[in-house]
Amino acid sequence: MGRVTADITETLQTIADAAEIRALKYRYLRTLDTKQWDEFTGTLTEDVTGEYGASLSFSDRDTLVTFMRTSLGTADIITEHHVGHPEIEVTGDTATGRWYLQDRVIAPGAQFMLFGAAIYADTYRRTSDGWRISSTGYERTYEATLSLADVPSFALSTGPAILLPDTAADATSATASAVADQE
Repeated sequence: MGRVTADITETLQTIADAAEIRALKYRYLRTLDTKQWDEFTGTLTEDVTGEYGASLSFSDRDTLVTFMRTSLGTADIITEHHVGHPEIEVTGDTATGRWYLQDRVIAPGAQFMLFGAAIYADTYRRTSDGWRISSTGYERTYEATLSLADVPSFALSTGPAILLPDTAADATSATASAVADQE
Protein backbone atom coordinates (compact mmCIF):
# COMPACT_ATOMS: atom_id res chain seq x y z
CA MET A 1 0.00 0.00 0.00
CA GLY A 2 2.88 2.40 0.77
CA ARG A 3 4.31 2.10 -2.75
CA VAL A 4 0.88 2.72 -4.33
CA THR A 5 0.45 5.87 -2.21
CA ALA A 6 3.93 7.04 -3.23
CA ASP A 7 3.13 6.41 -6.92
CA ILE A 8 -0.13 8.35 -6.65
CA THR A 9 1.60 11.23 -4.87
CA GLU A 10 4.33 11.31 -7.53
CA THR A 11 1.76 11.23 -10.35
CA LEU A 12 -0.24 14.07 -8.79
CA GLN A 13 2.95 16.13 -8.37
CA THR A 14 3.86 15.55 -12.03
CA ILE A 15 0.39 16.66 -13.13
CA ALA A 16 0.63 19.78 -10.95
CA ASP A 17 4.13 20.55 -12.28
CA ALA A 18 2.98 20.19 -15.90
CA ALA A 19 0.06 22.56 -15.22
CA GLU A 20 2.45 25.14 -13.73
CA ILE A 21 4.76 24.82 -16.74
CA ARG A 22 1.85 25.34 -19.16
CA ALA A 23 0.86 28.50 -17.25
CA LEU A 24 4.49 29.67 -17.32
CA LYS A 25 4.75 29.27 -21.10
CA TYR A 26 1.45 31.07 -21.64
CA ARG A 27 2.63 33.91 -19.32
CA TYR A 28 5.93 34.13 -21.26
CA LEU A 29 4.01 34.64 -24.52
CA ARG A 30 1.34 36.94 -23.07
CA THR A 31 3.91 39.26 -21.49
CA LEU A 32 5.99 39.28 -24.68
CA ASP A 33 2.96 40.30 -26.77
CA THR A 34 1.72 42.86 -24.23
CA LYS A 35 5.22 44.23 -23.62
CA GLN A 36 5.13 43.64 -19.86
CA TRP A 37 8.90 43.37 -19.59
CA ASP A 38 9.26 42.92 -15.82
CA GLU A 39 6.82 40.02 -15.80
CA PHE A 40 8.42 38.60 -18.98
CA THR A 41 11.82 38.71 -17.26
CA GLY A 42 10.35 36.81 -14.31
CA THR A 43 9.53 33.80 -16.52
CA LEU A 44 13.23 33.17 -17.22
CA THR A 45 16.21 31.92 -15.23
CA GLU A 46 19.20 34.28 -15.14
CA ASP A 47 21.24 31.82 -17.22
CA VAL A 48 18.51 31.18 -19.82
CA THR A 49 19.61 30.48 -23.36
CA GLY A 50 17.51 31.28 -26.40
CA GLU A 51 17.73 30.06 -30.01
CA TYR A 52 15.06 31.61 -32.23
CA GLY A 53 15.76 30.25 -35.69
CA ALA A 54 19.14 30.51 -37.35
CA SER A 55 19.87 34.17 -36.61
CA LEU A 56 18.83 34.93 -33.01
CA SER A 57 20.85 33.41 -30.20
CA PHE A 58 21.13 34.52 -26.55
CA SER A 59 23.21 33.22 -23.65
CA ASP A 60 21.65 35.00 -20.67
CA ARG A 61 18.43 36.65 -19.49
CA ASP A 62 19.63 40.26 -19.64
CA THR A 63 20.70 40.00 -23.28
CA LEU A 64 17.51 38.18 -24.32
CA VAL A 65 15.18 40.60 -22.53
CA THR A 66 17.09 43.67 -23.74
CA PHE A 67 16.81 42.46 -27.33
CA MET A 68 13.08 41.75 -27.02
CA ARG A 69 12.43 45.08 -25.30
CA THR A 70 14.38 47.15 -27.82
CA SER A 71 13.20 45.35 -30.96
CA LEU A 72 9.57 44.62 -29.98
CA GLY A 73 8.88 47.15 -27.24
CA THR A 74 7.52 49.96 -29.36
CA ALA A 75 4.22 50.73 -31.05
CA ASP A 76 6.02 50.09 -34.36
CA ILE A 77 5.91 46.31 -33.78
CA ILE A 78 2.88 44.28 -32.75
CA THR A 79 3.28 40.56 -32.04
CA GLU A 80 0.90 37.69 -31.55
CA HIS A 81 2.04 34.25 -30.35
CA HIS A 82 -0.08 31.14 -29.84
CA VAL A 83 1.20 27.77 -28.65
CA GLY A 84 -0.60 24.49 -28.31
CA HIS A 85 -0.11 20.75 -28.33
CA PRO A 86 2.23 20.77 -25.31
CA GLU A 87 4.45 17.77 -24.75
CA ILE A 88 5.80 18.21 -21.22
CA GLU A 89 8.04 15.73 -19.43
CA VAL A 90 8.89 16.38 -15.79
CA THR A 91 11.89 14.75 -14.11
CA GLY A 92 12.19 15.97 -10.55
CA ASP A 93 13.20 19.63 -10.59
CA THR A 94 13.75 19.84 -14.35
CA ALA A 95 11.44 19.42 -17.30
CA THR A 96 11.32 19.64 -21.07
CA GLY A 97 8.55 20.93 -23.27
CA ARG A 98 7.71 20.98 -26.96
CA TRP A 99 5.01 23.28 -28.31
CA TYR A 100 3.53 24.05 -31.70
CA LEU A 101 3.78 27.81 -32.30
CA GLN A 102 1.78 30.03 -34.62
CA ASP A 103 2.88 33.66 -34.66
CA ARG A 104 2.43 36.96 -36.39
CA VAL A 105 4.55 40.12 -36.38
CA ILE A 106 3.07 43.33 -37.74
CA ALA A 107 5.22 46.38 -38.46
CA PRO A 108 2.73 48.95 -39.81
CA GLY A 109 5.32 51.70 -40.27
CA ALA A 110 7.37 49.41 -42.50
CA GLN A 111 4.18 48.10 -44.16
CA PHE A 112 5.29 44.58 -43.29
CA MET A 113 3.70 41.47 -41.79
CA LEU A 114 5.30 38.13 -41.01
CA PHE A 115 3.37 35.04 -40.03
CA GLY A 116 4.43 31.48 -39.58
CA ALA A 117 4.69 28.40 -37.46
CA ALA A 118 7.44 26.63 -35.58
CA ILE A 119 8.18 23.97 -33.02
CA TYR A 120 9.35 25.38 -29.67
CA ALA A 121 11.71 23.29 -27.54
CA ASP A 122 12.13 24.44 -23.93
CA THR A 123 13.78 23.29 -20.73
CA TYR A 124 12.49 24.34 -17.33
CA ARG A 125 13.96 24.43 -13.85
CA ARG A 126 12.15 24.51 -10.53
CA THR A 127 13.45 27.46 -8.51
CA SER A 128 12.57 28.86 -5.10
CA ASP A 129 10.12 31.13 -7.00
CA GLY A 130 8.55 28.26 -8.97
CA TRP A 131 9.18 26.92 -12.46
CA ARG A 132 11.23 29.09 -14.81
CA ILE A 133 12.32 28.70 -18.44
CA SER A 134 16.03 27.81 -18.56
CA SER A 135 16.30 27.41 -22.33
CA THR A 136 13.92 28.20 -25.14
CA GLY A 137 13.90 28.38 -28.87
CA TYR A 138 12.21 27.21 -32.00
CA GLU A 139 12.73 25.86 -35.46
CA ARG A 140 10.40 27.16 -38.15
CA THR A 141 8.08 24.91 -40.09
CA TYR A 142 7.29 27.88 -42.32
CA GLU A 143 7.50 31.66 -42.45
CA ALA A 144 5.59 33.93 -44.81
CA THR A 145 5.84 37.67 -45.29
CA LEU A 146 3.44 40.17 -46.75
CA SER A 147 3.82 43.77 -47.81
CA LEU A 148 0.98 45.73 -46.27
CA ALA A 149 1.27 48.07 -49.27
CA ASP A 150 -0.38 45.19 -51.16
CA VAL A 151 -3.37 45.45 -48.82
CA PRO A 152 -4.50 49.09 -49.14
CA SER A 153 -7.41 48.60 -46.75
CA PHE A 154 -5.18 47.34 -43.91
CA ALA A 155 -5.60 49.36 -40.72
CA LEU A 156 -4.30 48.66 -37.23
CA SER A 157 -5.05 50.07 -33.81
CA THR A 158 -3.68 48.76 -30.54
CA GLY A 159 -5.70 48.13 -27.43
CA PRO A 160 -4.96 49.00 -23.82
CA ALA A 161 -3.60 45.50 -23.06
CA ILE A 162 -0.34 46.40 -24.79
CA LEU A 163 1.81 48.37 -22.37
CA LEU A 164 3.84 50.76 -24.46
CA PRO A 165 6.10 53.20 -22.60
CA ASP A 166 3.57 56.05 -22.92
CA THR A 167 0.56 53.85 -22.14
CA ALA A 168 2.29 52.36 -19.11
CA ALA A 169 2.78 55.87 -17.72
CA ASP A 170 -0.83 56.74 -18.59
CA ALA A 171 -2.06 53.55 -16.88
CA THR A 172 -0.03 54.35 -13.76
CA SER A 173 -1.41 57.90 -13.75
CA ALA A 174 -4.98 56.68 -14.25
CA THR A 175 -4.60 54.14 -11.43
CA ALA A 176 -3.14 56.76 -9.08
CA SER A 177 -5.92 59.15 -10.00
CA ALA A 178 -8.61 56.51 -9.41
CA VAL A 179 -7.12 55.63 -6.01
CA ALA A 180 -7.00 59.31 -5.07
CA ASP A 181 -10.63 59.75 -6.10
CA GLN A 182 -11.68 56.90 -3.80
CA GLU A 183 -9.90 58.34 -0.78
